[in-house]
Amino acid sequence: MNPPLIPVILAGGKGERFWPLSRRHNPKQFLSLDGSGDSLLQATAKRLLPIAQGWDNLWVITSALIADGVKEQLPELPISNILVEPEGRDTAPAVTWATLEIAKKCGEDRVIGFFPADHWIGNQRVFESTLLAACKQAQDFSSIVTLGIKPDQPATGYGYIQQGENLSFQPIPVYKVNRFTEKPDRGTAEIFLASGDYSWNSGMFIFKASVVISELKKYASEIIQPLIEKGVEIYPQLPKKSIDYALMEKTRLACVLPVQFPWDDLGDWNAVERLRQDDDDEPNLELARHIGLDSKDCIFYATDSNEVIVSIGIKELVVVRDKNVTLIVHKDRSQDIKQVLKKIQDQSDLDYLL
Repeated sequence: MNPPLIPVILAGGKGERFWPLSRRHNPKQFLSLDGSGDSLLQATAKRLLPIAQGWDNLWVITSALIADGVKEQLPELPISNILVEPEGRDTAPAVTWATLEIAKKCGEDRVIGFFPADHWIGNQRVFESTLLAACKQAQDFSSIVTLGIKPDQPATGYGYIQQGENLSFQPIPVYKVNRFTEKPDRGTAEIFLASGDYSWNSGMFIFKASVVISELKKYASEIIQPLIEKGVEIYPQLPKKSIDYALMEKTRLACVLPVQFPWDDLGDWNAVERLRQDDDDEPNLELARHIGLDSKDCIFYATDSNEVIVSIGIKELVVVRDKNVTLIVHKDRSQDIKQVLKKIQDQSDLDYLL
């Protein structure tokens, strides 16, 4: 019996904002950040296995640089279900190639879902029921369903989706997408939040393979046609585009299903604090042996339990000690870690830090 959904884990990202813990051959998806002991990739696979109904129906698309690591992390996953990109070209080529490969192997009538490897989701039962509702919408109405997150703050790091007409005949509402807005400024985000009809774009998509293949031919022929004609060998020549820009902002079949399960995008060290700070009365999040004086609202992390971090009179800092590197960054500047890495890349003698 076929499963209702063939899930694909998007596991090609670098996770640079978790440097120095996340490095070239040990990216964010291989890290255990939520305290469970499972890496983000392993937790995502476990979450999707029940609806995939086994390892044979679960797929991963990743980069050549970390493909061996994926195999080590998920030893039960069939090798044929690991798609290895020669180089990263953003999510549009990844989604297109994976959809074509699964359609060839399993048929174009199958429903496929794409899930980033770096999400935290808090309620498995509600997660599964949400996916079943999305599958039904995709199967019965040829919709391209994106899962939306109800905003709880005017965040500027997410894309926003405006909800239009309610399309669903199910208990779980599904709305036509009126428009996508990429990472608005704070004033615009505050307006979106107050309106009540916007969702954050989670980057999770569910659709029937035949529907998306047809829509990609219409709106992103520069990506799908070379892959159909020449296969993965053409990958380095494909345009670098997100699936949002290449397809979701153009198709008339997009709809959004606002989810009811707890969710977090583990994008930087602040997300770890949200997940692991159990007691609001604690002055700091200490994932290291820390001795402090008048230090508050900080995150301390060390990979070696024998190392001690000592702090005096600091606040709102992230301090990370990993091997031969110490990172000290203000919580509000964690997005700028990428800029520092560009400076390191320019110094060949520091290549070993990447």
